Amino acid sequence: MTSKTGARDLAGFVGGNKPDATARRTLLVAGLAHALHDGFTDLIYVMLPVWQTEFGLSYAALAVLRGLYAGAMAALQVPSGFLTRRFGGRAILALGTAMAAAGYTLAGLSGGLIGVCIALFMSGAGSSTQHPIGSAAVARAYGTNARGPLGTYNFSGDLGKAAVPAAVSVLMLIMSWRGTLISISLVGFAVAAIVAIFMPPIGRPVAEPPAKTGQGRGGFGLLFSIGVLDTGVRMGLLTFLPFLLRDKGAELPTIGLALALVFVGGAAGKIICGPLGARFGVVATTIATEGATALAILSLLVLPLTASMVMLPVLGAMLNGTSSVLYGTVPELAKPGKTEHAFALFYTGTIGAGAIAPVLYGFMGDAIGVRWATVAIAATAIAIFPIVMLLAPRLAPK
Repeated sequence: MTSKTGARDLAGFVGGNKPDATARRTLLVAGLAHALHDGFTDLIYVMLPVWQTEFGLSYAALAVLRGLYAGAMAALQVPSGFLTRRFGGRAILALGTAMAAAGYTLAGLSGGLIGVCIALFMSGAGSSTQHPIGSAAVARAYGTNARGPLGTYNFSGDLGKAAVPAAVSVLMLIMSWRGTLISISLVGFAVAAIVAIFMPPIGRPVAEPPAKTGQGRGGFGLLFSIGVLDTGVRMGLLTFLPFLLRDKGAELPTIGLALALVFVGGAAGKIICGPLGARFGVVATTIATEGATALAILSLLVLPLTASMVMLPVLGAMLNGTSSVLYGTVPELAKPGKTEHAFALFYTGTIGAGAIAPVLYGFMGDAIGVRWATVAIAATAIAIFPIVMLLAPRLAPK
């Protein structure tokens, strides 16, 4: 660590811990919160069939339930950033985590559908605090060396997506769904306490000249656009993937295995591509991952089933790998003192794109067929190239 980086880390925190120890503790606690919140987000998929049976819901109504959580989480990202500037990141993250847990407690105690709807909105609102605050905390803790740690932080969310829904599935074998939600919410309250007690204070970054950092040079809008398109490619392909595999003769268990292979590859891609972005630069890494993504998507249209299954982990790594590179670049292009706000805007855009893109590609699939809609998804990945090239002069020199 250079003397300048060390001074920067020291300026970002209050207390006597060494910067490297404080940074590691920040990453550990922020990663734990990320795992919990992403797990809370995805456990809804486990609960939807249960709620359909319990309340006699249509598929459209189930989509509304999912939308309540995702909508609250997306819409409140930016307000969470403003609250952070007033009350401090550690306090808001702890309160948001407790609120997300309380939402699932309410869902477990609720006697009807309206209570579940309120509970999901409440939990989604609590989870809106996690992305902007956790990302900014890690970025400030590691300073100019943040890209790799942000990739690790990003990867921790995938661990939660795997662990929490699996735990809920097991718990529902031995207790009711209401008892299961109350039990898993207790884990959320425990994580909230850990954040409140062990999360280092999230300090303010030291502003550097725009020519050095890229701040104020108009790059954030380009980065935002890349993130929106990248998320659209990922969610659009995941929407069509089961149908592409079914057309190759895949049965339901095979399709389930295929999705698992994509998610495993995606988790690996997140943790690998962050350091690669730091080593080779944002432009080169993004072009490589998006180009490989487009090639892999087109390959799905011509490869037989067995070869497609072998390729899926690589496809998953490329689909998710770009996101770690992009997240690691947000602090570089954020305005001085507004890292949380930049992350909030970025996550609002990507979460919104994740909700809208499947609908848009779905209409396209109805109009021109799944195969041609899949070609359009690959073309979207290629369309990121010129935006990345426009972004290049606005990045800090390596």
